[in-house]
Amino acid sequence: MKTFTPYPHQEAGVEWILSHPACGLIWGMGTGKTVTTLTALDLLLHDYLEAGPVLGIAPKRVALDTWTTESSGWEHLAHLKVSVVIGSAKQRKDALRTIYLDDPADIYVINRENVVWLVDFFGSKCWPFPIVIIDELSSFKSNQAKRWKALRRVRGRIRRIIGLTGTPRPNGLEDFWPEIYLLDGGARLGRTVGSFRQQFLVPERQNGFVVYSYRPKEGAEAEVYERISDICMSVR
Repeated sequence: MKTFTPYPHQEAGVEWILSHPACGLIWGMGTGKTVTTLTALDLLLHDYLEAGPVLGIAPKRVALDTWTTESSGWEHLAHLKVSVVIGSAKQRKDALRTIYLDDPADIYVINRENVVWLVDFFGSKCWPFPIVIIDELSSFKSNQAKRWKALRRVRGRIRRIIGLTGTPRPNGLEDFWPEIYLLDGGARLGRTVGSFRQQFLVPERQNGFVVYSYRPKEGAEAEVYERISDICMSVR
């Protein structure tokens, strides 16, 4: 079991999460996003006594392995209880039933493909996760995706939300809008994708009124980064 001696950027990341109810860590691979986030969650749940449980949404491989390995592999996190909500519908339901027992898990981790199922299972009025971590925020880069729409349905029930990614805009600047909307509800980049396009993008390929792709306006990238800089921390 390892002893956690945080690097300066990890100490700053923990403080960033603690001080921002909605935030993003745009950190490259190998920078320690997971252990930093788990350290902050541990403080929130057990030192600051914020109500849980926490929901972690991640790619399936990460949900199956990384979060449990990281929590059990560090001395200061070994007491955290992580429940993996993956498998058949019955297995997922069994893992979630512990929420209502006297000794629930601290963190429930589900793969992103089952977000729609999870929201439908609880419904927006009975959503039990006041803290949500999106591990690989770029998985929610499309506002047309069912998983994005499902998470938006319960966003009002989420007190804290943390987005983690090393590639926030894999296909272009427009990817930022759905991701940041889940964090701030449109406060920084506009409440609709149409208003975002109008302010920051121009058509790149189109046929009449049909636009196939957009490109950033001059200076738009710098302005977008500036607008989200108060909630997003970047580490290369």
